Amino acid sequence: MSSPIEIDHINIVVKDIDAMTAFYRDVLGMTVTKQVTISGDWIEQVVGLKNVEADVVYLEFPNGPRLELIEYLSPDGGRPDGMGLPNTHGFRHMAFRVKDLYELTKKLEHAGVMCVGEVQQVPDAQVTYEGGVRKHLVYFHDPEGNLLELCSYRKPD
Repeated sequence: MSSPIEIDHINIVVKDIDAMTAFYRDVLGMTVTKQVTISGDWIEQVVGLKNVEADVVYLEFPNGPRLELIEYLSPDGGRPDGMGLPNTHGFRHMAFRVKDLYELTKKLEHAGVMCVGEVQQVPDAQVTYEGGVRKHLVYFHDPEGNLLELCSYRKPD
């Protein structure tokens, strides 16, 4: 029986593709690899909507899945209540592994992005890693309120 082998991409439907592209490219350091407009029968069959036209920007890090930002020009959509809250049902957040969590947190603050709280070390009672490695993380929001996480793994100093 076949099963998934890895995450291929993550898609975020956005209201302002230019602002969101700038955030993921300039603040988080992703590289834009392609920008296209999609329309036609093929995408209507995939998403189950009629008269689809959308702008798409593909962004990548050197490793990991691609990020697809998509702004539907037609048909117009809406945003469910509570999307930026960590306890809303459904897909909640995307986590980015970083080398220097504190450096990137400062970069976010310099760009006007406020973290939800302070960087936290995950307690051993929650999860453990070989060799004494500890996970540190912090939540924040992108310009459209999507919940994101920065995390790093390191041995205690």
